[in-house]
Amino acid sequence: MSEGNAGDTGRGFSRPRAVHPENMSLGSSCFSPPPVNFLQELPSYQSVARRRTNILSRDKQSSTLLKPTDSYSSQLDGGIAENLNSQSIRKYALNISEKRRLRDIQETQMKYLSEWDQWKRYSSKSWKRFLEKAREMTTHLELWRKDIRSIEGKFGTGIQSYFSFLRFLVVLNLVIFLIIFTLVLLPIILTKYKITNSTFVFIPFKDMDIQCTLYPISSSGLIYFYSYIIDLLSGTGFLEETSLFYGHYTIDGVKFQNFTYDLPLAYLVSTIAYLALSLLWIVKRSVEGFKVNLIRSEEHFQSYCNKIFAGWDFCITNRSMAELKHSSLRYELRADLEEERIRQKIAERTSEETLRIYSLRLFLNCIVLAVLAACFYAIYLATTFSQEHMKKEIDKMVFGENLLILYLPSIVITLANFITPIIFARIIHYEDYSPGFEIRLTILRCVFMRLATICVLVFTLGSKITSCGDHTCELCGYNQKLYPCWETQVGQEMYKLMIFDFIIILAVTLFVDFPRKLLVTYCASSKLIQCWGQQEFAIPDNVLGIVYGQTICWIGAFFSPLLPAIATLKFVIIFYVKELSLLYTCRPSPRQFRASNSNFFFLLVLLIGLCLAIIPLTISMSRIPSSKACGPFTNFNTTWEVIPRTVSAFPSSLQTLIHGVTSEAFAVPFFMIICLVMFYFIALAGAHKRVVVQLREQLFLESRDKRYLIQKLTEAQRDVRSQPV
Repeated sequence: MSEGNAGDTGRGFSRPRAVHPENMSLGSSCFSPPPVNFLQELPSYQSVARRRTNILSRDKQSSTLLKPTDSYSSQLDGGIAENLNSQSIRKYALNISEKRRLRDIQETQMKYLSEWDQWKRYSSKSWKRFLEKAREMTTHLELWRKDIRSIEGKFGTGIQSYFSFLRFLVVLNLVIFLIIFTLVLLPIILTKYKITNSTFVFIPFKDMDIQCTLYPISSSGLIYFYSYIIDLLSGTGFLEETSLFYGHYTIDGVKFQNFTYDLPLAYLVSTIAYLALSLLWIVKRSVEGFKVNLIRSEEHFQSYCNKIFAGWDFCITNRSMAELKHSSLRYELRADLEEERIRQKIAERTSEETLRIYSLRLFLNCIVLAVLAACFYAIYLATTFSQEHMKKEIDKMVFGENLLILYLPSIVITLANFITPIIFARIIHYEDYSPGFEIRLTILRCVFMRLATICVLVFTLGSKITSCGDHTCELCGYNQKLYPCWETQVGQEMYKLMIFDFIIILAVTLFVDFPRKLLVTYCASSKLIQCWGQQEFAIPDNVLGIVYGQTICWIGAFFSPLLPAIATLKFVIIFYVKELSLLYTCRPSPRQFRASNSNFFFLLVLLIGLCLAIIPLTISMSRIPSSKACGPFTNFNTTWEVIPRTVSAFPSSLQTLIHGVTSEAFAVPFFMIICLVMFYFIALAGAHKRVVVQLREQLFLESRDKRYLIQKLTEAQRDVRSQPV
């Protein structure tokens, strides 16, 4: 049912009126009262009567929902009036007269309340009014509010949602940096610069071989002029000794006047805190988008009606964007019709055709897996080659060779992310899917490719760290010869990925999109250039790019605590670069996204990236031995060991409570209770869905009743005109 019809029937549903014969008469002598109650002739009443003969239990629900009496007023005065204290009248979907009547009821109720209750209501109203004003004020303090509204007005809500998503990542990374800065950096800065009366605490090693504590820093002898550039781009040299990387925090604690600050515990807590905050924040925003998507997942006919009658974006003020929106709506309708055609084609397939298409899809998916495996293997080889040759002295290599070896994994990952989407787009055309499913499947494959490459790089580094070649790693637990401070070297790899991704984004915009725009503008006579056309601002590709960068930040923040600050600065620059690219060098894609669909899709991809980032972090903190030559966990076998040690320092009663909560005896009943609660909410959602179905049926029946009544009124008017005066 279209939104227009839904609104129409909704107004009819909001105040159903009992219809009597005398109300239908055009005059006192129009027709005599019928022998049967006129209401029983309504189509809705006849449908209910038929249902009563089939299912008696459903009759009560249906008669309650479909009862055409004046119970609306009593429900309004009873149910809504009781909730006037908790919700504002403006939130109710009522007309002005009904809201005024509710306000009168509210004022009448206030006279019979005590002074205390009246004061509570007035204070509650004042507090809500204050919160509304505060929200209005905060909207004016939003970052890039004017720029994003300008983009929304010129290019619609789909592209605006991308820039809003980019703003969200800027704020998220800024909050992550503040968490790490407060818990880890601030105590060190206060102590290092003698701002407070505090000192560093260093705990001597116990039963540790001296070889495991060696951390040779690169010598500061004769330095070539380009060495500083290499250090800046790779995180080595002078940057390796700064607070940018894990190895700088070789401190066991900070002793203040009244207490000792446990830096290893704070370091681990900051990591858990920013991961938990990211998860909760993304889930909260995803739920909001999921609600809108759930509402939009309606029947196909209703989808057509919504596109035709309610699909226009009234934020558009630019003529070219209005034409683009027209073409976008035409594309969506064509895509819907194509999907309907494919559904009909699937229904008419023979068993031989079904077997053929599934065999072809199986073969093509094997090709996709082979492409992914080849890319992963290439990343593995590039990482292995880079790790084996990066230990050479700089003076043995020229500038380009050294930089190439350092950035070889990043280059291979970037090439894989560039080539595989083209291959996937070619393969998907032969799989005979609907247009909408083609887009979703291609994006899903590209998401998996982009994010899995980071995990392959991290796991390759992990395998190199824990393997000692022909020798065993029993002395230190890891390859101390090649990786004396392996956390710092993993952080350097994440740093290089972040910097290289930023360089690629700037290079593509400045050296590809901008010259392409100039050629299309000033060489319009060339058919080849016109066929090449202007670069499209593809929303999914741009989103995958920034999600890729955010996943690098989540993984690298543990190994490089200042990486969120770099990511914040990077996303700020990307915002302005993409805005200029959109305004001057690119054209919007004809396949536009709705803002609700875009926001939910962006957050879903971001949630996948967060889940993939948690996996290598969890393994590195719980399975791989921590470095004994650097970092705050030199006195622990693994990073996670700081938690049991901290719990062992608690009082015995608190230890018993924590051990009980983390034991199987508590976990199993807790899991069962969670399952019961989940089943309850699933059943509740099913009941709500059935009520929604019943309400939709009632709206449909009310529209039939209106048609029936109009038909009867028309017949009555015809009879009156035909009667002799």
